[in-house]
Amino acid sequence: MLGWLLLSTVFLLSRLAGSGSIVQLTSETDILSSRQFERQQAQQALQKRLGLNLPLFYLSVAPHPSYGPWLLAVRWHGQHNQYHQWLWQLAAGNLGSSYRDGRPVTAIISEALPNTLRLTLPAAVGSVALALWLGLRLARRRWWRPWVLSLCVALDAAPLFLVSTALLLLLANPDALPLFPAYGLPEPAGAESLWESGTRNLYYYTLPVSSLLLVTVPGLVLQLVAALGREAGSQYVITARAKGLSDKQVLRGHVLRNAALPFITLLTDLLPALLAGAVVVEVIFALPGMGRLLAEAVATRDYPVLLGGVALVAAARLVSYWLADVLYAWADPRLRRQATSPAHA
Repeated sequence: MLGWLLLSTVFLLSRLAGSGSIVQLTSETDILSSRQFERQQAQQALQKRLGLNLPLFYLSVAPHPSYGPWLLAVRWHGQHNQYHQWLWQLAAGNLGSSYRDGRPVTAIISEALPNTLRLTLPAAVGSVALALWLGLRLARRRWWRPWVLSLCVALDAAPLFLVSTALLLLLANPDALPLFPAYGLPEPAGAESLWESGTRNLYYYTLPVSSLLLVTVPGLVLQLVAALGREAGSQYVITARAKGLSDKQVLRGHVLRNAALPFITLLTDLLPALLAGAVVVEVIFALPGMGRLLAEAVATRDYPVLLGGVALVAAARLVSYWLADVLYAWADPRLRRQATSPAHA
């Protein structure tokens, strides 16, 4: 429901803001004739091909033809409108065609999505693993906690483009340390799987993935350390230690599961945040992924491609909610008992 509202809002706003400019930009690029009559005919044909000649929504409000602007007339257009056709195509899995080259949006996204997955999936797994490892170590070894937490606060406040640019200038600069490539990917080596391509391109993805890790891990670590600190003084921790359990056993077997609940809440926003961060990283490092595709779609007003990207982000949000529900049930057994009890059946 939330995804449908988001997509509908983006669709209506984009058509209200840019339908005329789309026709004008495309006609100025494709139409070479200078005669006004042929130009108008070509614009009308282009509007019909893109479906922009139809009313935008099911109803429209306009000044009354007899009373002028003092009275508004509401006209019902039925199903013969742009929104209904777009919604019908979306229900059938058709995201439309690009305004730039006429290719299906699903084909364009399927070409760019693997490169983004090679960037965001390692960053997501690495963020969770590094946050858990560092948070547990900070909970046990407190003498270096202030220094690490201060660094996490500084990195958490730093914008992604600044972190990416700093890594680019420090580790991919011939005048500094030319350890990694500055931009792009190598030429494809024929038919290969996603894993084989990702392994071959690991050298090129090191700096982009590191950029995402440096801006996502600090926030997770700060939240986890704070939650572990709150749970450390609970009565069940004192009881567990009185039974002879070591600090490591108490921390991993008892404290971590209770402290994981606010940590899981942050994980709900992790995957959509990484997809949003991919826009910045792929533009800076010139990676041919979804982020760069959406940036080009915004610059060229290619709204069908932009709507496809928004649909992908909405799907990532739904997947994040589902994963959060699964993790909540693992961390809190009371949720599993509520789900299986007769009152909730």
